[in-house]
Amino acid sequence: MLTEPEDPEVTARMRTARGRACTELGIRPEQGADEAWGWHGRTLSLPVVAPGGPAWLRLGCAPSDEVNVTFWDGSVTAEQAIPDSVPRPRLHAVHDWSDGQWEYRAELYERVTARPASTTATLTANPDVPSNWWRAVRAGLDDIAQVPTERFSVHQPFLKRAMPQFLGTPIDTTAPSWSTAHGDFHWANLCAPELRIFDWEGWGLAPTGYDTAVLHSHSLLMPSVAATVRHELRDVINTPEGRYAELAVITQLLHSTTRGDNLELADPLRRRAEHLLGRAVPHPDE
Repeated sequence: MLTEPEDPEVTARMRTARGRACTELGIRPEQGADEAWGWHGRTLSLPVVAPGGPAWLRLGCAPSDEVNVTFWDGSVTAEQAIPDSVPRPRLHAVHDWSDGQWEYRAELYERVTARPASTTATLTANPDVPSNWWRAVRAGLDDIAQVPTERFSVHQPFLKRAMPQFLGTPIDTTAPSWSTAHGDFHWANLCAPELRIFDWEGWGLAPTGYDTAVLHSHSLLMPSVAATVRHELRDVINTPEGRYAELAVITQLLHSTTRGDNLELADPLRRRAEHLLGRAVPHPDE
């Protein structure tokens, strides 16, 4: 969960849009509820009271000329395609509108009582999850991987271009195989001790083992937890497919550091890449 945007105009615009969403959906914010902000104020979420009881509102926005259909429709298509066996808040209602400059989507979900394992995507404290939580993770990832789709979370042309840039050469940039993934399987999107999986906008095909690699990469600041991920999901990560998926995720995260994101992970990611590749990888200062 990120903090309120630094730009007060963004904050005011999103809160105004939240008011419209509440009116259109016939809901009201829960008294004293805390706001949950997304990247650069592009999403605003909070607990609400709906006619049927407690619920959760997620409001997203995008510039009208920059709507990425894959991400924009992800939550709706996930509700339709992901099997009931995968634990997640269920989507009850959707309302879209535009003010000409911005597109908005309000999504109303069931309220879950479980809390995210971390308030941030990158883990900074031990989540202390029970053994049955890992069993649920494995079962969920297996079920997600079997879902047929033409959506893509990751695109091969990006990996072909970016992997040599961030990992150096020689490197094989072709994914051994592709499977359906959640696409953003980090600690802030996973509840514990009862597993629930949030934020499905980016689901789709990715290199096999991608979700496991995302979880591991976001655990690198906590070496003991990263070791637990490698142990609990060893049947995925300790394979040629898992190794490639790790390198793909490391590439994406290092690419994000060029925008000022995930800077705390840059050095651990490079060290992990060097371990996997058995050689040094490029550094931006070199």
